[in-house]
Amino acid sequence: MTKTYQLKLGPLTRNLPLIKISPDVTIASFVLLGDAEMTHYAAKKLSKLIADVPFDYLITMESKGIPLTQALSWLTNHDRYIVLRKSVKDYMQHPISEPVNAITTNADQELVLDGADAELIKGKRVVIVDDVISTGGSVFTAKALVEKAGGTVVSQLAILAEGDAAARDDIHYLGKLPLF
Repeated sequence: MTKTYQLKLGPLTRNLPLIKISPDVTIASFVLLGDAEMTHYAAKKLSKLIADVPFDYLITMESKGIPLTQALSWLTNHDRYIVLRKSVKDYMQHPISEPVNAITTNADQELVLDGADAELIKGKRVVIVDDVISTGGSVFTAKALVEKAGGTVVSQLAILAEGDAAARDDIHYLGKLPLF
């Protein structure tokens, strides 16, 4: 039987499976994809954290942040949001990429900003959105891409801060998730 960690976020409870990702680290696996109730709840709460923050675009990383960012976009009256992809796609125009290290993936990865999206955020204020921030590698890389494109990151949001990320003062989050 798989051991679990019980996550309580406001009125919601989820039993997250504990997954060993290295000899020294086990995580409580939080998967937002498919959880419409959690997505809606988190988007409502996160939208309040940025209610007084003027911004032009929300940006997220493929793939678990996409439904959250879509819901946040709707709640904050922003018609468009931007998704950083994990690889260059044929439709992209002059993509910009940066290598990224994430706690949940051992393989080399990159985040890619479509050049057309880079033009949109040039000179604009951007909020980075993620489901879970742990080491901060994905958020750090997203911020680097925004800055490379000429945008300014005005806030960084996540549903959960995992491990040491909960002590950071540059992110806003709804709950803490321990590492095991």
